[in-house]
Amino acid sequence: MTTESPATTGSPEPAGASYAAAGVDIEAGDRAVELMKEWVRKTRRPEVLGGIGGFAGLFDVSALKRYERPLLASATDGVGTKVDLARRLGVYDTIGHDLVGMVVDDIVVCGAEPLFMTDYICVGKVHPERVAAIVKGIAEGCVLAGCALVGGETAEHPGLLGEDDFDVAGAGTGVVEADRLLGADRIRTGDVVIAMASSGLHSNGYSLVRHVLLDRAGMALEGRVEELGRTLGEELLEPTRIYSLDCLALTGTTEVHAFSHITGGGLANNLARVVPDGLHAVVDRSTWTPGPVFDLVGRAGRVEREELERTLNMGVGMIAVVPRESADTALTVLADRDVEAWVAGEITDRGDHTTGAALVGDYAV
Repeated sequence: MTTESPATTGSPEPAGASYAAAGVDIEAGDRAVELMKEWVRKTRRPEVLGGIGGFAGLFDVSALKRYERPLLASATDGVGTKVDLARRLGVYDTIGHDLVGMVVDDIVVCGAEPLFMTDYICVGKVHPERVAAIVKGIAEGCVLAGCALVGGETAEHPGLLGEDDFDVAGAGTGVVEADRLLGADRIRTGDVVIAMASSGLHSNGYSLVRHVLLDRAGMALEGRVEELGRTLGEELLEPTRIYSLDCLALTGTTEVHAFSHITGGGLANNLARVVPDGLHAVVDRSTWTPGPVFDLVGRAGRVEREELERTLNMGVGMIAVVPRESADTALTVLADRDVEAWVAGEITDRGDHTTGAALVGDYAV
């Protein structure tokens, strides 16, 4: 029995397989790296060695010799389904601010100074200008946080993601002197809870927000919403506020016992994470008015207040717990840095062994 070759049957021989034929464009990836270099350079700190393109980012830690007992703090995060809105609107240069905020503001909660970050961008197809715009936002966020962007990775996943689909993640490292570590063990009865205003929804709860406003209410991202004073898309893509330098300014000026980054789970659940056993944080809703986007989500989806409060930040992005005698100084420091802040509550002793945080009263109108 003989087998005919493709040549003898008249059938063309299939071309050899290639990475490009499989959907990965190496040249586009190289182009993206060239476009992002200028933005990465803007984040450079004196401790950074080398430049973009190496296999690993290098950071000179000899400066840590001045610490008696330096503790490294690390965090990693993403921005969730907010990336879907960026994709729909074709706006890619703000989502990086969200990524940096989610990472560095977790680091600063323990009192640590963010030193550097790395990022990971996963795309269905590399569009160099689009990837560069994402990195531009990350770099701008790092500048606002005072940290360096020392490296990253862009991965192209054809067949797994659509051509316009993407996701981002990042990791950061910071340092704090051991005896300046903040947390629950410092909090005492009578401490004051200072709230710092959020810039909007930040980067949590977008599965609920998208479901309510886009799916159920059928609102258009490009449509102007009078109560918001801008389009819905502009409101939903408002970047996460980055508090790290503001928090470090507080710790460098006055006594701070703890911070709490208000992310997924809402204000009460995140604040409870830094309250010690036997004490309770009581936050008075009447001390502030949540922005109109929170009311919009509640009304459009008939979402109960309790559900909103355990999903969204309700207008508070960061909490500082300070001794009562430090409250005025803390508020002055934050005001000088253009951070809207106010005394929102206090730490109490309930006389039992329960621990946690609670919201009381009604929001101001």
